[in-house]
Amino acid sequence: MNRTTQITQTEYSAFQAAYDFFNAELFSGTLPAVLITLQRHSKAYGFLAPKKFIGRSEETATHELALNPDHFGRTDEAILSTLVHEMCHAWQVAHGAPPRKSYHDREWAAKMKEVGLFPSSTGEPGGKETGPKVSHYVVEGGPFAQAFARLKGAGFELRWQSRANDGERQKKAESKSKYTCPNCEQNAWAKPGASLICGACYEENGAISAMERITTSKGDKAKAA
Repeated sequence: MNRTTQITQTEYSAFQAAYDFFNAELFSGTLPAVLITLQRHSKAYGFLAPKKFIGRSEETATHELALNPDHFGRTDEAILSTLVHEMCHAWQVAHGAPPRKSYHDREWAAKMKEVGLFPSSTGEPGGKETGPKVSHYVVEGGPFAQAFARLKGAGFELRWQSRANDGERQKKAESKSKYTCPNCEQNAWAKPGASLICGACYEENGAISAMERITTSKGDKAKAA
């Protein structure tokens, strides 16, 4: 069997191996089995859906732990930190008092810190530790960082990422800007820095109306160069 036919097995096996490794290293093997999936979700690096899957031939249920491949244009450490972030949610479902859906509370935040991931709404020091949308950053020299170093030292490696990775999506987002005529409010799209005039207004009265570029900062207008 050639390597091409083993893509699914190889990549999903890698995530399963990482889950089992961190379960043993950071959670003392107390987490339940989950079904790991790759799901494109525009607003999340990953998510945990408790008891999302049920058995077809027996009465059983398991959690879905999903990772977004569109954000795999990061280091293996960063990707696996998202895995452990969701594992902390799985820990809370199994052993804590789960909050309402999609909320990050103090119990979850405390577990994150315990395993070496610091909760932060901005993904950087100083962000809010609880709330509906909370990311994290890796604590240097913390339990997760040390565990990941051991995993990497054993030869662990992720091999695939979505073509629409972070860098490409950002580049595409920056390649076009929205322009609006201040008189008739007609819209057009062009590269940042383009000089556009409104053809509709010109045809009506022969006056040249320069279109204004709409910036990404809450719709503020900036005159085109």
